[in-house]
Amino acid sequence: MKKLSLTALSIAVGVAMGGMSSVTNAAAPSLSDADFEKAKTLYFQRCAGCHGVLRKGATGKNLEPKATLELGQERLEKIITYGTEGGMNNFDDIFSKEEIAMVSTYIQMEPPIPPEMSLQMMKDRTKTYVKPADYPSKPMHGRNWKNFFVVIERDAGKVAIIDGDKHEIVAHLDSGYAVHVIKATEHHAKEHPVGGVEAGRFWYSIGRDGKMMKIDLFQTPDKMLVAETQIAYDARDVAVSGDGKYVIGGGYWPPHFVIADAVTMEPLKVVSTRGVNVDGEYVNESRVAAIYTTPNESAFLVSAKELGQMWQVDYTDIDNLNIVKMDTAKYLHDGFFDPTGRYFQIAANASNKMVVVDTKTAKLEAMIDTTGKKPHPGPGANWMDPKYGPVGATTHLGTGMVTVWGNDPMGHKDNAWKIVREIETDGAGVFIRTHPTSDYVWADQTKHPEPEVQQSVQVISKATGEIVKTIRVTEEAGKAALHMEFNQDGSEVWVSVWNRADNSNPTGEIVVYDAKTLKEKTRIKGLTTPTGKFNVYNRTNHVT
Repeated sequence: MKKLSLTALSIAVGVAMGGMSSVTNAAAPSLSDADFEKAKTLYFQRCAGCHGVLRKGATGKNLEPKATLELGQERLEKIITYGTEGGMNNFDDIFSKEEIAMVSTYIQMEPPIPPEMSLQMMKDRTKTYVKPADYPSKPMHGRNWKNFFVVIERDAGKVAIIDGDKHEIVAHLDSGYAVHVIKATEHHAKEHPVGGVEAGRFWYSIGRDGKMMKIDLFQTPDKMLVAETQIAYDARDVAVSGDGKYVIGGGYWPPHFVIADAVTMEPLKVVSTRGVNVDGEYVNESRVAAIYTTPNESAFLVSAKELGQMWQVDYTDIDNLNIVKMDTAKYLHDGFFDPTGRYFQIAANASNKMVVVDTKTAKLEAMIDTTGKKPHPGPGANWMDPKYGPVGATTHLGTGMVTVWGNDPMGHKDNAWKIVREIETDGAGVFIRTHPTSDYVWADQTKHPEPEVQQSVQVISKATGEIVKTIRVTEEAGKAALHMEFNQDGSEVWVSVWNRADNSNPTGEIVVYDAKTLKEKTRIKGLTTPTGKFNVYNRTNHVT
């Protein structure tokens, strides 16, 4: 049985998140101090994202002792081993039997409360590797950087830069533990402090350890990582202001967002997201899941996950932030803009809703009830349906379904924010993606426990809403197929193969398909759990 390796970094994170004693009364579940610390790290790495650091639940169920003690050790071990129909992965190829038993015991014990993090602590953790004065004025490598793919190597703690023209890995950059999201400068920022900055040149990543890294694609591979800071112990998302002056990171713990100088990475402002949720209850662990820059406004969109609120944060005066808080639904997670950039569409997982907010008015526009359980669009997909006009779509963590709704209230009012298609797929998935030049929409099924389904992606016709092909991306045991991304001109689709268990052996790969014929072209090997892939041109121009 393969074991999940514990990196020195993740162990340090576990220590930072509270060295609580494992002392319990004799009748209660217990662990030695060493096993308690190991189980705490395992929980942080693999479970806290869905269930919360304090285990109060969100996308996943509440795992406080009042709930877990009733289930008991044997039942908990079975759930962790085999997963659930509600969308939880099987962990038998990630954890050993001993680790499954250890985590099952750990979640029956009181959760440790991790420490806070001050602004000064963040500033002390800020590092500069290349001074802004030494940034080159043009690319130093002679490659077509606008067709680069910035790829998360999740379990290796790295970000890979891949040449989309040549299908070559350019660099593996150290990025901190389990990077979740990477985003870039989106506009040609003439007023940028270091001069005119082309869209997509600078990329900012954030990891599960709260580290924010700045990457410069103009540099040679050995100098691409130019600066870093740490804004939390556990984090998920990042965004860059439209003028390129600020970068914002959202914390899962502590529950806050931090605005930093996008050039130097020095943290400037901390705002707590603790507060009263849409049900009128005070929430101490109100995590920031999604953060986006609004394309048409000088503002960030911040999702306060457990509050069920979207916050629109005007960044034109960070000393006197103007924040509009919009009540929506729980628990807010991933989202994407409509083609106009005005409306933001985000999943409220636990409420089985897609929430739509209008960034022009900073008001809730609509809430779409989905038949599918736990919507999860990832980066989302917009396209022109020949019958219903402009539409958006999501996959679901808990149902094999793609839900499609109209998203053009100006030109197709009758269909706006109404479900127009429900496409049954073979299994629950996490990501959906398309391109304006493509006739197809691609959806993964990585939440399904059966290998044949988990290792396949499904291709849907935009014209009919029917599945035209199921592609088995890999047949290797313990691997899964997930996350699709088109290249710059839409002629290729890249699909990740995730080597989910063995982090020491980089057997993950990206499979490249012809977007029209749907035939495999090549495989890019030598990657560790490649997850999100971000094409420079498409992501900076909101191509979905």
